[in-house]
Amino acid sequence: MNVQKPLAIKSISQYHKLRGLPPPEHPLVSVIDYAAIQVSDVDESAGLLFDFYLISVKKGLLGKLKYGQQTYDHDGGVMSFMAPHQLLKIQIDNAVVSKRSGWMLLVHPDFIWNTSLAKNIKQYEFFGYAITEALFLSDKEEKGLDAIVDNIRQECHNNVDRFSQNIIVSHIETLLNYSERFYQRQFIGRKKSGHQILEQMETFLDNYFSNNKCIENGLPTVTHVSSQLNISPGYLSAMIKSLTGMNTQQHIHEKLIEKAKERLSTTELSVSEIAYELGFEHPQSFSRLFKTKTSLSPLEFRASFN
Repeated sequence: MNVQKPLAIKSISQYHKLRGLPPPEHPLVSVIDYAAIQVSDVDESAGLLFDFYLISVKKGLLGKLKYGQQTYDHDGGVMSFMAPHQLLKIQIDNAVVSKRSGWMLLVHPDFIWNTSLAKNIKQYEFFGYAITEALFLSDKEEKGLDAIVDNIRQECHNNVDRFSQNIIVSHIETLLNYSERFYQRQFIGRKKSGHQILEQMETFLDNYFSNNKCIENGLPTVTHVSSQLNISPGYLSAMIKSLTGMNTQQHIHEKLIEKAKERLSTTELSVSEIAYELGFEHPQSFSRLFKTKTSLSPLEFRASFN
């Protein structure tokens, strides 16, 4: 049985050709109008793999969009982010495409090489979010981002000189900083949904630590927790942190310490036995984490409790 491979898009010029667009004015950065994109004859059912960053705002989708475990009615701009080598496979439940509008910004990593953005771009966690965790923009937010992208588009139209790269990189950084602000607004605006996810995570961790899952599978990881909630690891951590000030890993550690304290105070199990029950391969690792979190060793905690 032949498994179809995703279509690899190695360059921005290749993507322009795939979408029936003229060659880009700059080989390493391009702004594309969604209305100009054409459907290709190439089979894209296995998805696309890009060798460049892709930032987009799309409008013209009517109906209910699936967002995490919920659906939302939305007719505004939907913004998404992809880093190089991520798989793009779009599926919108119960939605129809009307008149498309919006833009797509393509940035090759070579363009930002040796700039401040090359060092900082990994700090923008939304490049790791799933398509279903897109940013929903208000009209005001969308207009502000459109203005920034128009500046990038105009700079690409101009003759390239020694200032061009720094100016465009500066605009991209501004675009990403505003996007980060708007995501925080989205988390705050959806506190109810966030608290539901937080409750689900707490329930999952309680069950995990109480049902010998640690003995079978080891310590729960952020990736495992997020997969159980059908949310990408980065989005889960950002949402939880906006509500509690702690990311997913910190919540796992808090729950682990809570369970360790229960065992230390209510059982006569040795520290090594407790460490094993909680999923640690080495008791020293457990003792080190416990002391980091409580300022006491497990034995000191047990002695002080008694």
